[in-house]
Amino acid sequence: MFENLKKYHIVLASNSPRRRELLGGLGIEFDVKVLPNLDEHYPQSLPVTEVAQYIAVQKSEAYRGIMATNDLVITADTVVIADNEVMGKPVDAADAYRMLRKLSGRKHQVITGVCLTTNTVQRAFSVTTDVAFKQLSDDEIYYYIDHYHPFDKAGAYGIQEWIGYIGVTGLDGSYFNVMGLPVQRIYSELSHF
Repeated sequence: MFENLKKYHIVLASNSPRRRELLGGLGIEFDVKVLPNLDEHYPQSLPVTEVAQYIAVQKSEAYRGIMATNDLVITADTVVIADNEVMGKPVDAADAYRMLRKLSGRKHQVITGVCLTTNTVQRAFSVTTDVAFKQLSDDEIYYYIDHYHPFDKAGAYGIQEWIGYIGVTGLDGSYFNVMGLPVQRIYSELSHF
């Protein structure tokens, strides 16, 4: 598998242990390299469905000056969207509560943007998954925030954690995309790279 990738040194540009685990599940060799303080701002005029891909591309641009000739850098960004609001990572417990209260009892979208970059080629795409939550009680929300500290997760939740076990009632699309990396689409893109 992946004979076409043997000429590349694959670099995952992410601190996320979930992304490392998911990419590792594809059976490809890669290293992790993370630049500090990458800009994750986006134009406010950008449609919310394009934000994750825009940020993934912006992240990849930060690596261009330090890439070796055979590097293939994978950058990604995940956002949660409800009522046309882009939810990134919560800044504190109150923000996490606000996000989870907003997601409670309804559907929302999780969009992960991905950018595959070499010195000569760049491919960017995004994958969308619709997620439905049951009506969450305040006790459930506070329990989750207090015990799982979801401050590094878009929308203030990890589907693979307790809140996903008790709260997610439906899913249309990729489960792994909600975890932060649409591995099926990445597999497909890398197979044809």
